[in-house]
Amino acid sequence: MTAPTAGSNEKLIDAKLFWRALGQRAIGSTIVTARSADGPAGFLGLSASHVSADPPLMLVSIDKRTSALTTVLAAGHFAINFLPQDADAIADLFGGKGPLKGAARFEAGAWTALTTGAPVLKNAVGAMDCKLEEMIERHGICIVIGRVVDVLIGNGGSPLVHFRGGYLP
Repeated sequence: MTAPTAGSNEKLIDAKLFWRALGQRAIGSTIVTARSADGPAGFLGLSASHVSADPPLMLVSIDKRTSALTTVLAAGHFAINFLPQDADAIADLFGGKGPLKGAARFEAGAWTALTTGAPVLKNAVGAMDCKLEEMIERHGICIVIGRVVDVLIGNGGSPLVHFRGGYLP
């Protein structure tokens, strides 16, 4: 793939414009978690999505600078926790806002585990527990694809929706 050149009809889209345009999309907020021998790790994952239902596959993009990436790769699994509407504080915490870092973030909320051992938020709207199948590296990002090996179906509450840098009421 080559970059647009002067005189082409393609626009050069810088990161600031890209994130501004992407912010116009409403998306469910997730916390992606894993647990290795060194303990639990997690991050706010706004790029989590399904790949297919047969076989059941999920993907999430992880910046290579994200400390939790090491745990995901070492553990060979990850869980995608779909956050409930009242979970904005824990979403911000796992998004890097606040004083807690690393495993200390798991002091907030009540956690359990499903098949892989990845932490699952007990009051999540839902969760997908995945065994890591593939990693694709592109431009400083790792796209991890996992086979869903277990699920949590919550009690029917509303999700936390991220929109324009904040959360919908």
